[in-house]
Amino acid sequence: MKILADRDLCIGAGLCVTSSEAVFDQDDDGIVLLLVEEPEGADAQAAEQAVSLCPSGALRLVE
Repeated sequence: MKILADRDLCIGAGLCVTSSEAVFDQDDDGIVLLLVEEPEGADAQAAEQAVSLCPSGALRLVE
């Protein structure tokens, strides 16, 4: 599983970071930063949750 983050769609809600600090961060403007493109194990599960919670649809999963 690979995660894609569209920084142009990100609104800086931060739900991704609260779901998985190991996979996501935010820059100084609050825009998503992807730390790990292909998370594994518990990080993958948390990343899937972050994708489903993202209010702007800036995050996507690619198999």
